Amino acid sequence: MKSKNKAGLVYNAGGALAPLMEGPVPEYDEEDCKNEMSWLDVKFWSKASKKRSDPRLLLGVLGCPLAPVAACAYTLPHLSIKDAPIETSSAHYIIHQYVAATGAAKLQTSLRNSYTRGKVKMITSQYETASKISKMPMKLADNGWFVLWQMMPDKWYMELDLEGSTVQAGSNGKAVWRYTPWLGAHAAKGPVRPLRRALQGLDPILTASIFVNARCVGEKKIEDEDCFVLKVSADQATLKDRSDGPAEIIKHVIFGYFSQKTGWLICLEDSHLTRIQPAGSEAVYWETTIESSLKEYREVDGVALAHSGHSIVTLYRFGEDASNHSRTRMEEIWTIEEVAFNVPGLSPDIFIPPSDIGMPMPNEVLRALSSTGRTSSSKQV
Repeated sequence: MKSKNKAGLVYNAGGALAPLMEGPVPEYDEEDCKNEMSWLDVKFWSKASKKRSDPRLLLGVLGCPLAPVAACAYTLPHLSIKDAPIETSSAHYIIHQYVAATGAAKLQTSLRNSYTRGKVKMITSQYETASKISKMPMKLADNGWFVLWQMMPDKWYMELDLEGSTVQAGSNGKAVWRYTPWLGAHAAKGPVRPLRRALQGLDPILTASIFVNARCVGEKKIEDEDCFVLKVSADQATLKDRSDGPAEIIKHVIFGYFSQKTGWLICLEDSHLTRIQPAGSEAVYWETTIESSLKEYREVDGVALAHSGHSIVTLYRFGEDASNHSRTRMEEIWTIEEVAFNVPGLSPDIFIPPSDIGMPMPNEVLRALSSTGRTSSSKQV
């Protein structure tokens, strides 16, 4: 049983936020799970929108995906080839080099919070079925902006607007939530995981905390640059916790490509596979792959951060018969306009989920703080 408050937020009968399904997973009717019915149905999008992308689909997939695993407290691991497999000790060494190369070690004891503001361009650039391929040029991309606030160690809030459609997401350190006007507020199942966007060259310490327990699985050339490849996978217990109803998360893995020349993270790639089988229906699989290239590393207060990038998302829907298979390609280009560390006046109350009745919506407070932060402690970049 779900209900809405005056703000339109969705709750379960017990007062908790409804579960958040990540990626292109259709919302299903709990009493009748026989139909794939949702704005996230890519086939519906392809018929309904011939000239422009549906911003709801773009925001649902590209807006605020999460990392596959929870962050752990980053400490410089003891390097020893005797104590760990070579894949693990190699990953430790690579992360050592990454933290040193970005200059992020100084943030471990001094950083209390951060603020990032940027611009985005998003588009659904290609849709492919068994019978046809539809393409859309980048000049038709939707324009938008985002702000990201973080409070160490695990609180964050992000707002992203695309042509007037807005998604909000955040974590108070105990739960992760997302709010959109068309789906209401939902809580992410499973462990508290960080925002993937923060790993895209914006938070080196968070990135190190995700990859410090990775395995080095080889080397690969990315745009003529030799890279070490680190791999992190969600374990089966986490995948089970994140599954919900007829939607089963089968895998979620992320690869980081670290330059052998500079030590920086220059590419991030993750793959997310979900199996959906409502009662009485055949199973349908959704595989979501996001590949992000990180560019224009520049220093902010002595810390090297990526100031632009390009993400390519591939949604592959398969199962049933081949005539229903589809492949959708989405793209995002982003640039960072402003970064600030240790912004005065940022309160933990800002990161309280919107389900807490009586608390203001976070964006109202943050917009006021944004003005304060930009005039007092921001670094224009």
